[in-house]
Amino acid sequence: LMESWSFLDTVESNFRPLVVIELAKGTKEETIEWFTKRIVDKKANGGAQLLIKPLVTENGVENIYLVGASHLRLLLGAETVGLVKECSDNSMRTFTYSSRKTFKDFADDNHNFLTMAECQYIIKHELENLRAKNEKMIPGYPQAKLYPGKSIVRRLLTSGILVQIFPLHDSEELKKLRHSWYGRVKVGYQPLDDIRCYFGETIALYFGFLEYFTFALIPMAVIGIPYYVFAWEDYDKYVMFATFNLLWSTVILEVWKRICSILTYRWGTLLMKRQFEEPRPGFHGVLGINPVTGREEPVYSSFKRQLRIYLVSLPFVCLCLYFSLYVMMIYFDLEQWALDYHKENESNFSSLMLYVPSIIYAVVIEIMNRIYRYAAEFLTSWENHRLESSYQNHLILKVLVFNFLNCFASLFYIAFVLFDMKLLRQSLATLLITSQILNQFAESLLPYWLQKRYNRRMKKQMCSQKTGRDLSLAEQVHMEKEMGTYLGTFDDYLELFLQFGYVSLFSCVYPLAAVFAVLNNITEIYSDALKMCRVYKRPFAEPTANIGVWQLAFETMSVISVVTNCILIGMSPQVDALFPDSKMDLVLTVALVEHLLLAIKFIMAFVIPDKPRDIQMKLAKLEFESLEALKQQVRAFQMQL
Repeated sequence: LMESWSFLDTVESNFRPLVVIELAKGTKEETIEWFTKRIVDKKANGGAQLLIKPLVTENGVENIYLVGASHLRLLLGAETVGLVKECSDNSMRTFTYSSRKTFKDFADDNHNFLTMAECQYIIKHELENLRAKNEKMIPGYPQAKLYPGKSIVRRLLTSGILVQIFPLHDSEELKKLRHSWYGRVKVGYQPLDDIRCYFGETIALYFGFLEYFTFALIPMAVIGIPYYVFAWEDYDKYVMFATFNLLWSTVILEVWKRICSILTYRWGTLLMKRQFEEPRPGFHGVLGINPVTGREEPVYSSFKRQLRIYLVSLPFVCLCLYFSLYVMMIYFDLEQWALDYHKENESNFSSLMLYVPSIIYAVVIEIMNRIYRYAAEFLTSWENHRLESSYQNHLILKVLVFNFLNCFASLFYIAFVLFDMKLLRQSLATLLITSQILNQFAESLLPYWLQKRYNRRMKKQMCSQKTGRDLSLAEQVHMEKEMGTYLGTFDDYLELFLQFGYVSLFSCVYPLAAVFAVLNNITEIYSDALKMCRVYKRPFAEPTANIGVWQLAFETMSVISVVTNCILIGMSPQVDALFPDSKMDLVLTVALVEHLLLAIKFIMAFVIPDKPRDIQMKLAKLEFESLEALKQQVRAFQMQL
């Protein structure tokens, strides 16, 4: 590998811009010179050994730089990040430069062996791993302190010197993807492999899950329609419907694990080794020694962090939950007022007024969810978590708890305190449909309209200057840098999680919930695709092997739904009539059925393997081969001794 790095010095390459770096206006010359030198310096000297070029426009050189790399440099980078590619014998293996000839479609002159998203991921990895050597500060900025091993890019970001780093769109590839993805209305699967090649595995996996979840809801929707049409108040038939839904929700979540492993094996991320996590950019503390790596880095007392979590964050979350319940009680007062108004007037207008409190409450829920999200992000950041994974887990927990209570508390109250099934159906339908319309508008339609207005304005400004390719590249960079930044799949999964709650928690009361969910998800696929291709900057690809903590969140929701549906059926007049003498027998019977259903759920989860047999065999074979290779290396080393 060292020979390859030294050979890299002699290779001349055509510059292909992949990543854009925007520095703050007025950044000092010595800072720019030092930073660009570190980017192009040899690996042996602590540089990234990449290519960098300033973006030249009509106004001269701005503080925008284009970063690229030679083909050889990208191949060596692919080995560094541990990319997994398909071999000529159709097996998946970790890419190494020395064994490059054994990989499918590899040729020294084939510059498409690595996808553009993979190239951009490699460049991001190399830039983030530019580390301070003996510098005590960023040249020109004495307040921006450095220490040996500190990521330079992260310090530049937190100091406000570096505004943003983002990968460039590929206009031609994007046009092809848009056409095959949402350019025409069709019944069929999404081009997941193309999405993965362009946006990376995390986003492709989200769209794969969205598509799978939509298809999985179709049986629930199809069975729900006749229940809605023919047997509105007949709870005997709902026992079968609810039981099917509960078992079906277990099956679809278990089968998703298998589909997920098939996709991620094909994409190579199932085999990727988890890299050692670096401290997140916002993490701060006094300088100390990391006991694992032995490197100097900020250290923050975990006791202080626990104090912040339990003495500040936890009481704040509880206060927000109390406020949510207070707003819910105001909603019930409004509901009572609408009911009284209808009784007095008995008109078409008063009938419509019955739905107004639920619609207002649905809008208020969405507003509260969004405000709370900002507060949760601020608090979780203030808790000062060292790792990004720890930060994400604490944020997801805060947001899920609040969203669950905020969205579903009123439904639980109507079902188990007021015992009003008619109001429960009406509230569930109104909350589900209103939240879907608001989400579609806020997440896709509004950003798309604003972006389109901005693009039109930019084109008017720059059309008179259009003279050649470089200028069109400058125009592209200027348009993309002003686009919104895609903040990840968190909100998208959260929306699906809440939708799953509406569908499964009270499925025996409102069978049409699955129908509305399917209709929403079909439009969601198109609107989210539009959002990714037209509204936001291209995000960096992020390799992932599964949907992470969201799998556990969905499974937890399906367990809660067993309990709620069993209690709802137990409360129905028909079931109640079966136990006229003893209510204790009714409670025990409901508890027994609920435990039985939970037992069946857990048995099914255990029986259905997470990975298909052929993938299990391939993984076992690779593990055996790597152990054999390690033994041979040890033997060769012992022979030398």
